[in-house]
Amino acid sequence: MEQKLTLQQKLLQKLSPQQIQVIKLLEIPTMQLEQRIKKELEENPVLELESDDPENSEDQDNNEQELETDVDNDEFSFDDYLNDDDEIPTYKTNTNNYSKDDKYIDIPFSVGITFHESLYDQLGMINLPEDDRQLAEYIIGNIDDDGYLRRDLISISDDLAFNLNMEVPEEKLKEILEIIQQFDPPGVGARDLKECLLLQLNRKKGNNHELATSIIKDFFEEFTRKHYEKIKKKLDLSDEDLKQGIDQILKLNPKPGSSYSNPLNKSNQHIIPDFILDNIDGELNLSLNQQNVPDLKINDTYLEMLHALVKESKTKNKNQKDAVVFVKQKVDSAKWFIDAIRQRNQTLLITMSEIINFQKEYFKDGDETKLRPMILKDIAEKTNLDISTISRVSNSKYIQTHFGIFPLKYFFSEGMQKEDGEEVSTREIKKILHDCIDNEDKHKPLTDEKLTKILKDKSYNIARRTVAKYREQLGIPVARLRKKL
Repeated sequence: MEQKLTLQQKLLQKLSPQQIQVIKLLEIPTMQLEQRIKKELEENPVLELESDDPENSEDQDNNEQELETDVDNDEFSFDDYLNDDDEIPTYKTNTNNYSKDDKYIDIPFSVGITFHESLYDQLGMINLPEDDRQLAEYIIGNIDDDGYLRRDLISISDDLAFNLNMEVPEEKLKEILEIIQQFDPPGVGARDLKECLLLQLNRKKGNNHELATSIIKDFFEEFTRKHYEKIKKKLDLSDEDLKQGIDQILKLNPKPGSSYSNPLNKSNQHIIPDFILDNIDGELNLSLNQQNVPDLKINDTYLEMLHALVKESKTKNKNQKDAVVFVKQKVDSAKWFIDAIRQRNQTLLITMSEIINFQKEYFKDGDETKLRPMILKDIAEKTNLDISTISRVSNSKYIQTHFGIFPLKYFFSEGMQKEDGEEVSTREIKKILHDCIDNEDKHKPLTDEKLTKILKDKSYNIARRTVAKYREQLGIPVARLRKKL
């Protein structure tokens, strides 16, 4: 078989390690930036915190300049160590970069007894054979933080057979589960919302609870869809009786586990603003929130070490060459990291400044109706940055203003034209929708058709399906589900 060799030219765009580092730092918010800097400080001994002594900074600048002069000198070059017969792997001279799969994880801390610990404690207070106790512990381990057993008993039976070599029929697991369902809080161990509510009602007494039990047991679908008239008709109830029964159901806890768990046991994500906007006598002053972000510099000792190695004799001792490669790599990595932090801060400030200029009327007093339509492309054109860069800046970043803390994504919205030709932001329309629904008669909530008519009366000529889309984006259910008795 004849083989042919062909020569082909291709133009490929490739990001340098420095560019990749800038992009990665640009994506992360201030809180993660602190963690990222701490990690870099731990991994690169050349990098250290900036000293408050200005003389040290001047000495460092002089050392760096002198080092660069020596390294680039015609009589001696760092390349002399690399252009040798012994090839040095490229990974020794490349900076360390991090992939998109890197995760920044909060470290949770525990306060008091947890929900699952309380279940295990209650299990220890009852007499069970050892095998049954082992099954109960396994079931408790499958209960989630809300108190539900999301896995079916058949799957748990299969797990026991494969993992623990225990052949346990579904009926036996059901017996153990019924024991756990007697634990506190009421409703724990339920497999769905209906069972959870019934478990709670079974522990209560009274006529109203019997009616509530009947509604959940026999008319659960009608209840969830708020078809109250059907329930009233089928159970032959008065308005007052139905209201009392529904009120008893609404007092139940749909997530029994969350009510028991101490909120301090959860790892909460605190919002730390990336930008701070102050309104001083009508003048808007933007700054980066660098309160907990340390200033960095290159360690003088390593600079002097590399300076000394470079000035030594030209004999190509392998150990000496490896030492120079290592120190040079760490110094370059530290320089790139410091420069990447500087570029990140500059890009953030440029982008946020243009957003503020674009939405200047809004940022003066925080009136949501003054938000202009704005998309990523608008800011990209004003900053001469790529749209992907604007997207990275806007993602997971927050700004603190004199009227609250907001995510940057909040200020971006599509636009539409009113009947008089004026362009308005969809944010303004959503604000009107939200206000209308907040002030509606909850006994006769506004349908999407009525909301569409209200908007048209205000010169916002939009279709009913668009109103429904905006309502869903606001997390507001349909009129029937907003109805109250």
